[in-house]
Amino acid sequence: MSDALPPDLRDVSEQLEAADRDARALVADLDDARANWQPDEGRAWSVAQCLDHLARATNEYLAPMEQALARARRRGGLRRGPVEPGRLAGWFIRLMEPPVGRRFRAPHSIVPASALPVGEALARFLAAQAAARRLLSANADLDLSVRFANPYVSGLRFRTAAGFRIIAAHDRRHLWQAWRVRSAAGFPGA
Repeated sequence: MSDALPPDLRDVSEQLEAADRDARALVADLDDARANWQPDEGRAWSVAQCLDHLARATNEYLAPMEQALARARRRGGLRRGPVEPGRLAGWFIRLMEPPVGRRFRAPHSIVPASALPVGEALARFLAAQAAARRLLSANADLDLSVRFANPYVSGLRFRTAAGFRIIAAHDRRHLWQAWRVRSAAGFPGA
């Protein structure tokens, strides 16, 4: 599917596909107990919680992005070329990238479930990723400089092109975190 996209959008789609592969590898040999194990006596998220958080966050980002893209389509705002994220969004994308130097408190709406089956956590993550790729592909002909309302910071608006890159960077951040959980002292079966 990503082969038909312009190079800048193909890059984003490939980043999302790479996150899918990483997530599958992450949980390939985990049972529910191991996937839900939390380091630091429960003060850090488990592997399953990282995947659930990513699915929730992606879905929350996609809703306002989809609305903005629908407005752009109605107005006939067609693609003129690649769209840079902008200064603030670029900084935010860099902040998301691993290794994580700065931690944030997750908004209540995207705090993961306390425990869930590993298969369900992976399925939720993969479904959100697929939705992001579908939205990207379905709107590749549009000008992705159209802005959407950030669902977490009132009044903050990012370009939709940046929104897709934020999702990909956020994936890398929490997949990195989940791999660290697997290598933490005390991880069952390690």
